Amino acid sequence: MRRAAFAVAAGAMAVSLAACGSAKESGDKGDSTKSTAPKGDDITVGLLLPENQTARYEKFDKPIIEKQISELTNGKGKVEYLNAKQDATLQSQQIDTMITKKVDVLILDAVDYKAVAQGVKKAKEAGIPVVAYDRLAEGPISAYTSFDNEEVGKTQGEALLKALGDKAKSGQIVMMNGSVTDPNAAQFKKGAHSVLDGKVNVGKEYDTKEWKPENANANMEGAISALGKDKIVGVYSANDGMAGGIITALKSAGLKTLPPVTGQDAELAGVQRIVAGEQYMSVFKSYPQEAQTVAKMAVSIAKTGKIDSSLQTSTVDSGTEKGIPSVIVPVVSLTKDNIKDTVIKEGYYSVGEICTAKYKAACDKIGLK
Repeated sequence: MRRAAFAVAAGAMAVSLAACGSAKESGDKGDSTKSTAPKGDDITVGLLLPENQTARYEKFDKPIIEKQISELTNGKGKVEYLNAKQDATLQSQQIDTMITKKVDVLILDAVDYKAVAQGVKKAKEAGIPVVAYDRLAEGPISAYTSFDNEEVGKTQGEALLKALGDKAKSGQIVMMNGSVTDPNAAQFKKGAHSVLDGKVNVGKEYDTKEWKPENANANMEGAISALGKDKIVGVYSANDGMAGGIITALKSAGLKTLPPVTGQDAELAGVQRIVAGEQYMSVFKSYPQEAQTVAKMAVSIAKTGKIDSSLQTSTVDSGTEKGIPSVIVPVVSLTKDNIKDTVIKEGYYSVGEICTAKYKAACDKIGLK
């Protein structure tokens, strides 16, 4: 955890999905678990995160969730944690482990949203409600919190168009989408296309296996070979990790002036690339807010069997379930112009962490001191 205190703004909690009513309006889907007697603070929360390739999970999500659960249970609540390391089969086994441990509620960030459906069903049958976190899994989910994923893609697409200006159709762009096993990736892509289609020429488009930077790097090398390095005017990258692999490929091809490259997650390396002018933007998402929200939802369900009405949940539909109570957290386009107001203000990183010796001159240039 960073030293800054992370607070969930009450107003942001009320952000709802378009065309979705409240939980009460949809038939009180907030009471989506079987009825159980109220429990005290002595609860056990299972936490299953999908991978450790992206810095956020171990750096932000896990410690914030653990801290919030402890605070909500007067220090009595326990967290059983496992990371699937991008292995869907392993995550299914981890769900079984949580069922064996008889956790009171399970927070699940799915590796493969379809592959976990059977595990979610088994947990439900064992009396363990499942809260889908960050990615909407299939199966009988009791609640869900994430960001507006189509809005993320739109934010990236709009930023890329702004960076391209009147050069938008002067060459080709490359689209580097995320993994097909992640439902969020499809929503990011949909949002980006809704903004970019008809305004740019997409020369190459890839769905990047497992979100891995090395796979994005290989894809980008293929795109450069097929299109020609001087014909690529911009790159849509769905996250910062892949942006790093893409930029490495562009540099290796001998490009001295890099085309604008998008990103997501506000990873430290991504922010530093933005400072240096190598990456144009990232999408800042308040992981503290999302993590605190899921902890509140999980504790509420574990204790009472339903979502606390004060969370003001909206609803969302998955491929198998309708009216899942949800909280959607807003996103912000992060560029060199608002680093102070985003990652520094929320305590993600200090100026010293961003502005190491390598980036000090670039930081000075944009007034980041």
